[in-house]
Amino acid sequence: MEIYLVGGAVRDGLLGRPVGEKDWVVVGGSAEILLDQGYQQVGRDFPVFLHPETREEYALARTERKTGPGHKGFRFQTDVSVTLAEDLSRRDLTINAMARSHDGVLVDPYGGQADLEQRKLRHVSEAFAEDPLRVFRVARFAAQLPEFEVAGETRRLMQAMALSGELDELSAERVWGELSKALGGAAPERFVEVLRDCDALQPWLMEFESKRPIEPARLEDADQRFGAYVGELTRGEVDAMARRLKVPKSHHRLAGWIADWADGVARWREQQPEVLYRALSEARAFNPDSPLVRFLAVVESLKSVDLEPLVGMLDGISVAVTPAKLQARGLSGAELGRALDEARVEAITVALASGG
Repeated sequence: MEIYLVGGAVRDGLLGRPVGEKDWVVVGGSAEILLDQGYQQVGRDFPVFLHPETREEYALARTERKTGPGHKGFRFQTDVSVTLAEDLSRRDLTINAMARSHDGVLVDPYGGQADLEQRKLRHVSEAFAEDPLRVFRVARFAAQLPEFEVAGETRRLMQAMALSGELDELSAERVWGELSKALGGAAPERFVEVLRDCDALQPWLMEFESKRPIEPARLEDADQRFGAYVGELTRGEVDAMARRLKVPKSHHRLAGWIADWADGVARWREQQPEVLYRALSEARAFNPDSPLVRFLAVVESLKSVDLEPLVGMLDGISVAVTPAKLQARGLSGAELGRALDEARVEAITVALASGG
């Protein structure tokens, strides 16, 4: 039995990038051997095991054959006769189809190291076309490795897959998974660029056929990056994309605020007090757990404005106008709510008149 480090850890090590999770492949082994050694089986579709100490994943070397539609339509063979080269042949890109032995020897049967040096994203074999998610995986790698270009033959294969309608087979969760990883990449906008180049924006990201995503790399949190990314879309387009991709609620909510209020808040000194208050209220600016700072950070990124004066104005209003002060006057319930709204609008009116 031989064990090899495979996939992204090998690729990132050769690139000099930080190595995250490590995946291992077991050649010439069996489930019985690994279980006897204390490994814990976790895979349902094919045998994957957790190391008893490191908890890293170890998969039996396998071959696969397409037997039906979707990502579950595969039959796997995992007996001891499966070779390392056969296991690596089923992987998506050559740069992900390399392995290292325990003594450090690189195993590279499909030219992955050469493609790393040439900065190419190239598919390993025609079996690439059997899993339509790989179209989105290539786009995600382009976002994470912006110096890499998609090889011409791979782009043509991706285009053929898109035009065949196979992308319709995918689940929203899997497509969103690739987009969310791309949003954390060095050049997230390349995700859409690659998909556009191979006619693959339908049926999942059709809103970007006429509009461009906005590069959100300066923003740290995932919901902020998504809010900036879709910053050119209308509220209707944001809602449609969020429903289609089953976008997390926090992401959808922030992106909706951006679509509705980013322009107005960026020009806050020009707004009527009632309009500005409505926008800020929609963004829960006066809530104790207000996400206002996160919302404003996206607006600043999109509109290239400094909103610190607005934050200062709101801090002053939050101190001057509080529910407790109005309750002390005997107000409660709906009456308290109306009085609170009126007092805040009046405070905004005074602040804007004095220059904010």
